[in-house]
Amino acid sequence: MAYIKQYLSALDKLNFNGMFSGDFFLTWEKSYDEILATFTVADALRWLRENNVSTRIFDSGLGISNFRDNSTRTRFSFSSACNMLGLALQDLDEGKSQIAHGETVRETANMISFMADVIGIRDDMYIGKGNAYMREVAKAVREGFIEGNLEQCPTLVNLQCDIDHPTQSMSDMNHIIQYFGGIDKLKGKKIAMTWAYSPSYGKPLSVPQGVIGLMSRFGMDVHLAHPEGYEMMPEVEAVATKNAALSGGKFTKSNSMKDAFKDADIVYPKSWAPFAAMEKRTNLYGNNDFDGIKALEKELLTQNAKHKDWECTEDMMKLTKNAQALYLHCLPADISGVSCKEGEVAASVFDRYRVPLYKEASHKPYIIAAMIMLAKVKCPQETLSNLVAKDIKRCFS
Repeated sequence: MAYIKQYLSALDKLNFNGMFSGDFFLTWEKSYDEILATFTVADALRWLRENNVSTRIFDSGLGISNFRDNSTRTRFSFSSACNMLGLALQDLDEGKSQIAHGETVRETANMISFMADVIGIRDDMYIGKGNAYMREVAKAVREGFIEGNLEQCPTLVNLQCDIDHPTQSMSDMNHIIQYFGGIDKLKGKKIAMTWAYSPSYGKPLSVPQGVIGLMSRFGMDVHLAHPEGYEMMPEVEAVATKNAALSGGKFTKSNSMKDAFKDADIVYPKSWAPFAAMEKRTNLYGNNDFDGIKALEKELLTQNAKHKDWECTEDMMKLTKNAQALYLHCLPADISGVSCKEGEVAASVFDRYRVPLYKEASHKPYIIAAMIMLAKVKCPQETLSNLVAKDIKRCFS
């Protein structure tokens, strides 16, 4: 109970009223207090579940998932979050819906939302499309609620778009906070967000962009490194620069993986496709230019192959702070000699960090559940207190 009181006390000091009845699109659209509130509620929910206390705040209702790209961790994390709060899950399979017959976004959004409390969407493949689509869905259900077609307005949670992957970066950040013993211990810590070689070409920009957009808010030394030609969205880099200035941290860019790893406390080597190439790819798909897409893929694979030395090896890890930096990855990683011939990380490095990597991933169901709860509950302190007082066991064995 003492732990719950700490969480409630922390929430009492934060202003997060703006999250109620809202959506979660990008981390940098949320205030610092709202980000902290999300971490706090996530930790409280985790404590309750670990102590066999039911966290069901809904008696009925649906969580709708719409994955327009493949997923393992985020898909199951969203399902777990909905179940944890008492919501049933229904996946929107667009191939089995009327979308293929020309059903509009507005119509689909309303038809799936009659008893839905949350909609989670992953749409990360096309620059300028994913986040815009999510906002169109959110606008449609809000209008449906105002017009009286929907009894409740579902909150929308971004499960990865073309700009940001907020559930991932928030999970990464909560892992970092707990690993180092609190937010107050992070100021000045160096995190190396670096490109790494992959035998595939089209990995989204949203994970590294989400990392620099969030980690720069905590007074950390964020070092972004990639080969020339692998630039990110300039507007996201501008967000990181602004955040670093406001938090008293640093945001540095270079074309050297070694410079980024030197004296780093945290390393995050991850492949991504160049922003310019992803823009070109989006245009090619929009014009149904499949020959152009094949040519672009060949070009990018050739470009990637020039940078096979961008690998998180044992020698690279020796450059880090006391040779013991925390290694992060959103998973699945391209593991050299295991999942591919040559990849992002040496097998020995990955295996040494496997347990903390899985711990990192385990934060995601609670982060998503916290996002939903803060959008659906006006006073989470009261709701959390009631859950503790009722003490309904999750498992009766």
